[in-house]
Amino acid sequence: MLAYLLLASTLVIAACGLVYELVAGALASYLIGDTITRFSTVIGVYLFAMGVGAWLAKYIRRDLLARFIQLEILVGVFGGFSAMALFAAFAFGVAFSVMLYVMVMLVGILVGMEIPIMMRILRKRLAFSDLVSRVLSFDYLGALLASLAFPLWFVPQLGLIRSALAFGIINLGVAALTLWLFRRELPRPGLRVSTAAGLALLTAGLVWAEDFSRYAESHLYPEPVIYSKQTPYQRIVVTSAGRHTSLYLNSHLQFSSKDEYRYHEALVHPAAASPARTGRHALVLGGGDGMAVRELLRYPDIARITLVDLDPGVTTMFRDHDRFARLNNFALRDARVTIVNQDAWRWLEQSRDTFGLVIIDFPDPGNFALGKLYTTTFYRLLKHRLAPDGIIAIQATSPLFAREAYWCVVTTLESVGFRTVPYHVYVPAFGEWGYILATRGTYRPPEKLPNGLRYLTRHTLPGLFVFSEDMGRVPTEANRLDNQIVVQYYERAWKASLRE
Repeated sequence: MLAYLLLASTLVIAACGLVYELVAGALASYLIGDTITRFSTVIGVYLFAMGVGAWLAKYIRRDLLARFIQLEILVGVFGGFSAMALFAAFAFGVAFSVMLYVMVMLVGILVGMEIPIMMRILRKRLAFSDLVSRVLSFDYLGALLASLAFPLWFVPQLGLIRSALAFGIINLGVAALTLWLFRRELPRPGLRVSTAAGLALLTAGLVWAEDFSRYAESHLYPEPVIYSKQTPYQRIVVTSAGRHTSLYLNSHLQFSSKDEYRYHEALVHPAAASPARTGRHALVLGGGDGMAVRELLRYPDIARITLVDLDPGVTTMFRDHDRFARLNNFALRDARVTIVNQDAWRWLEQSRDTFGLVIIDFPDPGNFALGKLYTTTFYRLLKHRLAPDGIIAIQATSPLFAREAYWCVVTTLESVGFRTVPYHVYVPAFGEWGYILATRGTYRPPEKLPNGLRYLTRHTLPGLFVFSEDMGRVPTEANRLDNQIVVQYYERAWKASLRE
């Protein structure tokens, strides 16, 4: 029985160790982007550190039970507070990348020492022929359970910081269980005091985690944070100063209410007001804040609007919370609007509707999960859902900041048979921002615009289609699923901006 309890501890150890690795990778991706590079390097450094820990474990020859408990305490405390430490490093301007890899290395070494020591403890209780296979089986099973529970339950329910603290408490629970199982062999009060102190520290961290997050986030953003929420897909933060409100997703600005009308009027009306548009059913992909829907509702001839956005946390906030719904004039409560919370790609595969107007307001292609929504495959899929005289309007990053990425999207659309009309607008919160109109036929510019617009007029509209030399077209490849070149173009521009 004792041996099986120790094997169960192996399962828990593996689960906790993997969670700390996932927390580090996820936080790095959320805060500084470059998902593939960050996750790859975090995994590589963590596995290397585990190897170092396994090698160092051979030098521990005495008091194996006591050393194992001490390791559990250290792993629980360092791993449990890892997310909090990384978040604080980013918020307060400490060298985040250095802190990230130091933390990953430290936790990896400690976790790497645990399994060899556990095997030596179990060697007296299990035949050697069973020992390795059983320990590794429980170790891999723990990793599987952690990889499922972390994204499906812990992050949605607790967020990254509290998830790490919760698993730290679980680590300390293993230490406490081992102390109880071997209470006659380990009469040392120091281990009990250390375990109790670690549990108290982690529990306090869990209780105060939300207050810490708010305090740290207040240093991340230029305005006071009035709302924050971790969803299964992203961290939502809303800030406000005076009459102005800003939305951030994974620390990236999505809009500022002081000038978002420029962005959304430019996104919607060059397509919606075109005399070539005849369809009465409009589709919005992304744009869960409802701002694009607000602009579409200015057209009485649009009878139905389908909004497809992955995250119900965003659409619910901008539909049901009066303070935020007021920003889109309560557009998401309109009877003409249907909200679908589903992956846009999957939804398009399943849909049989056709649309006369499609507005695409996805985030920039900063990682492969987003980059797939800018590929030839996605645009071919979209083409099947577009009416013969339909028009697509796409936000496509900045032609000034990410010039290659912007023109790559143009090239990609053209490669699947669309005619394209690139244009841009200056948005103070973002700088120069680019859009693309895509049609099967010839685009006809608007002859008139809806009443009540704050930025666009018939006189300013033609200037949107004129590009200066430093934003002009450059040769690029089309973005395909198997190369995701637009992500590389975008990351190259982002890294270049950091060096300037």
